[in-house]
Amino acid sequence: MKQTIILIAGLLGFLIVGLSVYLQPNDFNLCANPAPSEQCGAADAIVAISGGDTGARTKHAVDLYKAGWAPLIIFSGAAQDKTGPSNALAMRQIAINGGVPSSDILIEEYAETTKQNAIKTNELLETHGIRSVILVTSGYHQRRASLEFHKRIDQTSITVRNSPTSDRDWDWYWWTTPRGWWLAIGEFVKIIAFYTGASS
Repeated sequence: MKQTIILIAGLLGFLIVGLSVYLQPNDFNLCANPAPSEQCGAADAIVAISGGDTGARTKHAVDLYKAGWAPLIIFSGAAQDKTGPSNALAMRQIAINGGVPSSDILIEEYAETTKQNAIKTNELLETHGIRSVILVTSGYHQRRASLEFHKRIDQTSITVRNSPTSDRDWDWYWWTTPRGWWLAIGEFVKIIAFYTGASS
């Protein structure tokens, strides 16, 4: 009985760690500040997509901007409530209130899915000649967002690096709440759908 409990605990621990690491790739783990290197170099723009805890994603993008990681922020996301402003416009206002000049912000207001975030943001990247971006979203969503962006852009001319953020729904203790498990398993299923071509 004791060995069975130990085995189950070990498998559960492996699952938790595996999902935590897999779902939230972070290309800046070893980068304290922007530096002249391929991994830690500044980008042309920070791209933050709405959804989940949009406020936390916006704040993380603004923090990166203020730390010198990019001179431009792009916010992407349609209105959740169609009678009000788009998520991207609301994120823009939060950033301006946080000290980011309006001239350093671009918005994409029509994407309603992660796939559309990637497609419509790519149009902005090409229009403005942007060749490198830092992709910001919630930790649980980072892997799928990265997959969609890498699929929709020309990887020979545009580099995408990941910078996930913790939020009210997701941190390293996500596994202690039903909400955390719902998000983790849901994202894993959506990633499988992405690879099998079943995602919309």
